[in-house]
Amino acid sequence: MAKVLTAARVRVPATGEAEYLATLRELCQFAEARGQRIWLFRNATDPRLFIEFSESATEMSHRAHASRLPEEIKLEKRLQNLVTYAPDAWELWTEVKLAAPAEA
Repeated sequence: MAKVLTAARVRVPATGEAEYLATLRELCQFAEARGQRIWLFRNATDPRLFIEFSESATEMSHRAHASRLPEEIKLEKRLQNLVTYAPDAWELWTEVKLAAPAEA
């Protein structure tokens, strides 16, 4: 089964970084409990620019589409108020398997 991923560029103001990181950590706990993964990377030359990777097993279980608990919805809304997401932040990408083809 192919995995689904989003890669979201996020602009974080210096004054909001601690709260952003804390909020995303909380969201990660919910995600991990349902088999999703969230990774965060900081741009090497622009310390205010981050990229969030969110992975799930299917499109419908992905953070961008899945039904979630009220606590998760609050965390996502808090993130939206703290930072600026790129316009294509929730564009879904589907894994392409690169295993060698079976020999006949």
